[in-house]
Amino acid sequence: MAEPVFVIAEAGVNHNGDLALALRLCDAAREAGADAVKFQTFRAEDLVVPGAPTAAYQQRETGEQDQFAMLRKLELSREQHEALRDHCQRIGIEFFSTPFSVEAADMLVALGVRRLKMSSGELTHRALIERAAASGLPLLLSTGMATMEEIRDALGWVRAVRGNLGGVSLFHCTSSYPAPDDSLNLRAMVTLGRELGVPVGYSDHSQGIEASLAAVALGATVIEKHLTLDCTLPGPDHSASLEPAPFAALVRGIRRIEAMLGDGHKAPTAPEREVARVARRSVVAAQAIAAGQPITPPQLACRRPGTGIAPADVSRVAGRVAARDLPAGTVLQWTDLVGGAPDGRD
Repeated sequence: MAEPVFVIAEAGVNHNGDLALALRLCDAAREAGADAVKFQTFRAEDLVVPGAPTAAYQQRETGEQDQFAMLRKLELSREQHEALRDHCQRIGIEFFSTPFSVEAADMLVALGVRRLKMSSGELTHRALIERAAASGLPLLLSTGMATMEEIRDALGWVRAVRGNLGGVSLFHCTSSYPAPDDSLNLRAMVTLGRELGVPVGYSDHSQGIEASLAAVALGATVIEKHLTLDCTLPGPDHSASLEPAPFAALVRGIRRIEAMLGDGHKAPTAPEREVARVARRSVVAAQAIAAGQPITPPQLACRRPGTGIAPADVSRVAGRVAARDLPAGTVLQWTDLVGGAPDGRD
């Protein structure tokens, strides 16, 4: 069986700069059944110049016109990262984060994270991709806004540092918040996996849980979805996030779909074998047949249950001799015929 889908609760910046809220997001992620909770690690001055504009969705959700000012309010200090890491260890959920600078990547490695996730916006940031690759940690590369050439370039940088792409996964992603249904292009996941030869997951910015569930059905190995305690809170990502109850429903749905997908081999399941006994047919005596009497086709019929000679073998029964008296309605077995099965079958 395939490995279980790895489910990431993207806390991101939904803590609004408040450590207490960030800790509560960790608790909510654990209670919802996520495998990991992920934050974002940055300093505004390392990421954006003062006066850089916010995206339209950020203006809509925060009223901020200045991206620097917005991000400054959403930073987490090293001490806050340590508090989150320690809390996650206590409650039993993996903590990690997305670095937005070389220094942030180094700090996360020093904090002992088990993997790094690179934002779609950083896919073309070669120095950062190379530094993250040099960590040797499993690496998740998000591909929102990217062309196939840009994705190949990023994977090439990783391969040049590591010598291979072991531990590297891609996230298909649509960088829109929330992303409209007709922008999701989930089949691109299949293209990425086929053409690039690495595992592919899905970073879901759509509303609801349907896209993530569909992505699992298409073969996603990792699912990332934003988590908030309240979609009406101020902040850039809350409205495109799931509250705890629907996030828990998402996790349950993913686990159900994993069970539904199975191993891909077409064969009767144990429950089906039981149903087959009553739903399939057997060769039966349509009328009484005396012991020693040659059996003729009119004396045979195919009826349920499927516990006797299969209907496909009815021509092998005709012409044989009854080994005992066979009342009408008898479900025939090979032992009811002189000589038993013609080819040695039971």
